[in-house]
Amino acid sequence: MVEGLWPGLSLPRVPGHEVAGVVDAVGSEVKHVKPGQRVGVGWYGGHCGTCSACREGDFVLCENGRITGFTYDGGYAEYMIVPVEALAFVPDGISFAEAAPLLCAGVTTFNALRNSEARPGDLVAIQGLGGLGHLGVQFARAMGFRTIALARGAEKASVAQKLGAHEYVDTTKGNAGESLAKMGRARAILATAPSGQAMTDLVSGLGRNGSLIILAAPSDPFTVTAPSLIMGRRRIQGWPSGQASDSTDAVRFAVLQNIRPIIETFPLHEVNAAYQRMLQGKVRFRAVLQMDGAGA
Repeated sequence: MVEGLWPGLSLPRVPGHEVAGVVDAVGSEVKHVKPGQRVGVGWYGGHCGTCSACREGDFVLCENGRITGFTYDGGYAEYMIVPVEALAFVPDGISFAEAAPLLCAGVTTFNALRNSEARPGDLVAIQGLGGLGHLGVQFARAMGFRTIALARGAEKASVAQKLGAHEYVDTTKGNAGESLAKMGRARAILATAPSGQAMTDLVSGLGRNGSLIILAAPSDPFTVTAPSLIMGRRRIQGWPSGQASDSTDAVRFAVLQNIRPIIETFPLHEVNAAYQRMLQGKVRFRAVLQMDGAGA
């Protein structure tokens, strides 16, 4: 969005699609949200209510859906206006700085896992330990899966362990799919790092009826042979975040299980420095802008 490359983007626009705060005021027709409530909004920014997806209740795939910070101004600001249907509710017990990343990165990993066919005790792998992956590992462990973290470099093993992974695979030391195959094969793999080659390697690590669930879109292509899918009834699936009720569920589950994003906070006036640090890959693992007095 900042580079002006989003299709149909109208500038100027305030970015930001992981936002948490307090309701300041509501429209005259809004009945179920009150000033003072703790709320947030993520990628999903509203739906039309009339397309085929909406008529079936699949609001996040609305054909005319709105995206926070893209189709209307987002959260890099002290105030913003949000369609009421896009609001998620943020419970007590978590700060706004910690809740905000759960409203996109968090709900994406949480929702993909709970809608997969993996069941407690199954082997589930999380590829990547970045903004998405470090939350995926925590959610997978809390949901009762045998959780395997996959990332580049031996130094990330300690991070994976702290996040709750049962085992860690350094993908620089061999094919990640072959490593998973030796462990018993995965019922689900979340691909959170945008590398087509890495995703190609993962398919061989899927078990019968296993799913490779893509959360991060790579710029390079990845290839899969048809027999590798057919003979094991394996699937490749995309997963696009979630609607407001899913975000509410993700935050509630995080509070219940003491799951938190690892964040670096910056005051709003340092937004440019925070943005550049994010682009350089120096943030562990989410950069969060805080307004004055907004730490609650």
